[in-house]
Amino acid sequence: MPDAPTQPYLTSKRETLTSAPHAAPGAGHLFLREDELRLAQDLVFFAMRDLNAPPDALLAEMDFGRAHHRCLHWIGRRPGLKVGELLSILGITKQSLTRVLGPLIREGYVEQVPGPKDRRQRLLSLTEKGATLERQLFESQRERLLSAYREAGGPAVEGFKRVMRGLISPQGRSYVETAEQPRAPKAPRST
Repeated sequence: MPDAPTQPYLTSKRETLTSAPHAAPGAGHLFLREDELRLAQDLVFFAMRDLNAPPDALLAEMDFGRAHHRCLHWIGRRPGLKVGELLSILGITKQSLTRVLGPLIREGYVEQVPGPKDRRQRLLSLTEKGATLERQLFESQRERLLSAYREAGGPAVEGFKRVMRGLISPQGRSYVETAEQPRAPKAPRST
């Protein structure tokens, strides 16, 4: 008898997912109907819409949008982030990033400095003003996230994280894994 396929396959009535590298040992097969997968799409859509509504409203007052939020988020998560890395994380062109990053720099939310070894490199960090805005944006989403996590409970939260990781490309997962690692405390500035 041949072994079970190693790749997931779709039948007309149900999806069969076999154990994958990110699956727990012994997870076995999970059978999902197309309507269950479409419901998952619906849930992701409404979750993102509702999670992003409060920061979108704050940003709209400043003539900023969701792309600005994404930049502030990732620069805040990774101070000293290289422009090339931000391009890679966001999956956008240099031209698109310039349109978004330009106003953030001009209005004092983001600072850009040359790299210490390669002066052509541009390293991005939030200014105090930028960190304050990024914190406001996070706080506008915090309660919804916290409430959803509490309502779901521990095992569901772990399952949610596994599903989300499964939706993310390997490159995206590496950024998430880096963000999950504890940060070293900042050294005090010498004067």
